[in-house]
Amino acid sequence: MTYEQTIEYLYAQLPMFSRIGAAAYKKDLHNTIALCDAIGNPQKKLRCIHIAGTNGKGSTANMIAAILQEAGYKTGLYTSPHIKDFRERIRINGEMVDKDFIVDFVERTRDITQHIQPSFFELTVAMAFEYFVKEKVDIAVIETGLGGRLDSTNIISPILSVITTIGYDHVQLLGNSLPEIAFEKAGIIKPKIPVVIGEKNPESIPVFIKKATEVNAPIHFATNEFITENSYQEDSVLICEVKNIGTGSMEKFRCGLSGLYQAKNICTVLSSVELLRQTGFQITPEHLHYAIEHVAEITGIKGRWQVIHRKPDIIMDVAHNEDGIQQIIQQLQSHYPKAQYHFVLGFVNDKDVQKVLSLFPKESRYYFTNAAIPRALSKEALQSIAENFQLRGNCYDTVNDAVLAAISVASPEDVIMICGSFFIIAEVNEDQISLCSFKNSNP
Repeated sequence: MTYEQTIEYLYAQLPMFSRIGAAAYKKDLHNTIALCDAIGNPQKKLRCIHIAGTNGKGSTANMIAAILQEAGYKTGLYTSPHIKDFRERIRINGEMVDKDFIVDFVERTRDITQHIQPSFFELTVAMAFEYFVKEKVDIAVIETGLGGRLDSTNIISPILSVITTIGYDHVQLLGNSLPEIAFEKAGIIKPKIPVVIGEKNPESIPVFIKKATEVNAPIHFATNEFITENSYQEDSVLICEVKNIGTGSMEKFRCGLSGLYQAKNICTVLSSVELLRQTGFQITPEHLHYAIEHVAEITGIKGRWQVIHRKPDIIMDVAHNEDGIQQIIQQLQSHYPKAQYHFVLGFVNDKDVQKVLSLFPKESRYYFTNAAIPRALSKEALQSIAENFQLRGNCYDTVNDAVLAAISVASPEDVIMICGSFFIIAEVNEDQISLCSFKNSNP
């Protein structure tokens, strides 16, 4: 098969959570274990960092990977879902996995795949482990897909576990309460392996402490070690003034991911780096600062308060749940207090859209659409639900139709925010936007 045929096979033949939802979710690790057994258990040959959380796990994984890469370590990075290209999921030192390796891996595992019938995610996890071993990485940063305890990535034995935040997402699979969701995330805590908890939540703290105590894992709460005293956006950079609680010293960080929500992720990263240093990783302050500022260039991460045009500012963010949407609306109101907001919105059909929509400002303009995937909530259904919250706008057949409609009426001082789903961001045609004629803009 060609690379294109191979990717089409993966999408068409294997159950894919991001496309069809819960039907693709396997509530045990049997398939992943069997698949990795069949290929020689590459995960047992890897030195790993394991990262889970409701929000922030992708950003945190990318920052830690960028720091390690900048410090001179050959660094693997596994994240999901991808935005534009399947190969974004598996990177080494920022470079996407080789196409020929993907074709070869899929062909070599065809028989075992037909026997086991893994999900898309289970197969790509095994693929990532084998690629990292083949390329002899020094360290691999592994982001969970969904939850933790039963996530396919949870067959690794990491040197460090990290849990970023706990919030309401995938409640139909992970539980309807924060303690239930925290229990699933806590499943990545391993015996005697240190764990960093990024955010202290009264409902989740006892869950994490109980699990860590049971397996004798040293537990570190990032907010007990580092706290952001001040954070603000300056052009396309987030400025964070962070206090080291142990020493009392202050340090200013410039983060290339300019969402204000990155401030808590930076504290999580700093706690993680302290533990990595204790295990022998040589990470200097220069490595740390450069990597945090240039993380997008180093790892290729996209869709985190990503400004793709100025005047009007057009911003893409993968925020899709209650906590994530709340954060981006707060930043809009803080950074653009007098602007007219244009929201290009699309969601998947298994989210609690009512809670999310209740957060949006009524005076803004809305452009309802849906991604071209089976799991998408239809634009008409979204428009109807939004009406209940006095959020009014038209429906558009494609994401780019919606974006172009917003561009056609936006003034230079306005803001166009594209959010609601990874899959909405994936369909944005940035090249088309760059060629647009903007209202009242200079040619």
